[in-house]
Amino acid sequence: MPNSESAVFGSGCFWCSEAVFSELQGVREVTPGYAGGSKANPSYEEVCSGTTGHAEVARVTFDPAAISYRELLEVFFSTHDPTTLNRQGADVGTQYRSVIFYADESQRSEADAMIRELSSEGVFRNPIVTEVAPLHAFYPAEDYHREYFARNPSKPYCQAVIAPKLAKFRTHWKAKLKAAQVRHA
Repeated sequence: MPNSESAVFGSGCFWCSEAVFSELQGVREVTPGYAGGSKANPSYEEVCSGTTGHAEVARVTFDPAAISYRELLEVFFSTHDPTTLNRQGADVGTQYRSVIFYADESQRSEADAMIRELSSEGVFRNPIVTEVAPLHAFYPAEDYHREYFARNPSKPYCQAVIAPKLAKFRTHWKAKLKAAQVRHA
């Protein structure tokens, strides 16, 4: 896509990440997938076993003229707990770690600066444990994971975890939502 960049974030369950980032102006596509491990083309079951080293991630393709990488970092840090090691809520394991996979030195530098800024401002009660690592490979998740919340809003996990997270996100980020999403905020 012309004028597009990508960012890869792991903030626990990729269904949540995809639902959040998909609603932002300037975001063209969000693809759930796996990164950070040693196995090529892992399956969901292999990643869930915790043996591959991969994290569940969302690759966010965005227009940097409409939304900056820094704004994506702000959304990332405001929509999960970056202070819990290898867990988000009831999801536990290295596959649910808080991680930013950077594409280049500019992204690495911005991610590191954001962590220093949040830490020095005392935004979180506990230390930030978010890993910042180079993106070596991204593996798209199986098709049934794509647009999971949009296709399954009444499933128990979606109702108990994703819907409340989206409601909070929509309230806080209302000015950055796509027009279709504003009516839900």
